[in-house]
Amino acid sequence: MEQDYIKLIFGLKLKQIRTERGLSLYGLSKLSGLSKSYLNEIEKGKKYPKPDKIVLLSEHLDIPYDDLVSLKLDKNLAPIGEILQSKLLKEIPLELFGIKENTLIDLISNAPQKITAFISTIIEIAKNYNFSKESFYLASVRSFQEANNNFFEDLEQAVLSCAKTYQIDLAKKINTEELEDILVEEFHYTINNDELEAHSELDNLRSIFIPKSKTLLITKSIDDAQRAFIYAKELGYNYLNIKDRPYTFSWIAFDQFDEVLNNFYASYFAGALIIPRQSLVRQIKALFAKKKFKSKDFLSLLAYHNASPESVYQRLTNILPKDFNLKNLFFLRFSHKKGTADYILNKELHLAKHQSPRARENNEHYCRRWASLKVLDAMGESGSEHEFEIQISNYPQESKQYLILASATADPFKADRFRSISIGIELNSQLRRKVNFLEDESLKTVDVGVTCERCSILDCDVRQAHPTILRAEQKELKTAKVVSEVQEKYSK
Repeated sequence: MEQDYIKLIFGLKLKQIRTERGLSLYGLSKLSGLSKSYLNEIEKGKKYPKPDKIVLLSEHLDIPYDDLVSLKLDKNLAPIGEILQSKLLKEIPLELFGIKENTLIDLISNAPQKITAFISTIIEIAKNYNFSKESFYLASVRSFQEANNNFFEDLEQAVLSCAKTYQIDLAKKINTEELEDILVEEFHYTINNDELEAHSELDNLRSIFIPKSKTLLITKSIDDAQRAFIYAKELGYNYLNIKDRPYTFSWIAFDQFDEVLNNFYASYFAGALIIPRQSLVRQIKALFAKKKFKSKDFLSLLAYHNASPESVYQRLTNILPKDFNLKNLFFLRFSHKKGTADYILNKELHLAKHQSPRARENNEHYCRRWASLKVLDAMGESGSEHEFEIQISNYPQESKQYLILASATADPFKADRFRSISIGIELNSQLRRKVNFLEDESLKTVDVGVTCERCSILDCDVRQAHPTILRAEQKELKTAKVVSEVQEKYSK
């Protein structure tokens, strides 16, 4: 364990013992003969006393020397010890969120019991929701994206610089062979298209990179757009000089936070390379300028780039906030198996915190009126390669509306499984200024909820469960109102 944390644990224990003995810093100073300022620095984790000073504290606080220097903490401070020993504070780059590690340590040392209670609560919630280390890391990256409106100028400039360096024409559709040539010629990659096919256990992986030999194992079953993304991502790792990274795609596990963050950086780089900002902005402006929305116009935008629909939707979350000032938006990705009632929300991004569609509801039924679920059902019925839906989703309980664009495609690796991606943009004055087709009469408005258990739409023909949570909340409000009325009656 790092010396700073050893100091902090000793300081926490000393402060706890002193407080239990009913001593102030001044009182312990008089008792031990050590200065008040010196004791204060010990308790804040800034200094570690020499053995003779520890002997003095041991004698005057009536606690064995070994107990005082032990790194074992009692149950009240144990959660803090777990956090410190896990080196979680070192793994997460707190500076990304404007937090200095010393500030956090000072906070812990100044209010250890309150911080302990808070940490214990977080741990308990994480256990109840099966919140893994990877989930925590991914949530941290998502918060980082949201704090920056999911736009990173340095990565955008890196893509432009890379294109100039290797003479990639961003005005044309990205060519997969060209990206492969750059990896082979400039970074000495070997591309192997056969090895993964020999292992049925690896059928859920698209690629594996072996750094020692710079071999990229890539599955044959992917289409050209998926291959282009993998190549662009590998180019991103190399051009950005990223060392700590996952070596499988999709990832299996993350050992440290830097791998998660760097995976995001490389993915952002790949999306910005395959779907250049300048051309996408031009296309969006042309789409928004139309007085009538036609699905074929949006589908043409999706097909223009050598990218999957999901990559384009993801790229929209970079471009819309920055170039159109449409910051109140969300992105959702669902997975669904044909013939089941399970719709799993496995990826989300919310640039405005008040947006409702989230993956937080435990064992509840997401609203079947969402466009992102409708396209999944349509995929199961039609058997087509791509289903698209547009609607204005009206949330009556929140008095908010969102313009929703949603697409569904088949999962290339699993039979009878589909994925949907959707983007929702809050319908406000800014969106009305930017988008002409909002007045199109063919654009339908649909009342939606979040989950059936919380929904007040009583005439819903696709409801999956009774509004049990909503009724419980309403009952509590009525009870509180009657209690208030009774109190007022007998207070006169």
